[in-house]
Amino acid sequence: MLDRVMKLRRSRRRTELGRAAPASDPTRTVEERITHLEAMIEGLQDAVYREIVRMNDELDTLRRRMEPEEISKALSQNARDRGL
Repeated sequence: MLDRVMKLRRSRRRTELGRAAPASDPTRTVEERITHLEAMIEGLQDAVYREIVRMNDELDTLRRRMEPEEISKALSQNARDRGL
């Protein structure tokens, strides 16, 4: 996903470099860039948060499966399935 974003940014940058830069207020362009960077950071924070939540859920599942009674149930079920 990061590669796609980087490629998109590079292609946009090449397109922007090909055009003549408009004579505008430098303060405005800085503010626009800061706004864009803030949006990118918020997106990154959201992605990191979603990944943390996913990993925590996965760890909780693994912890539950490692409890002695769950291991005992799994071993019993395996023995029944294999006819032991």
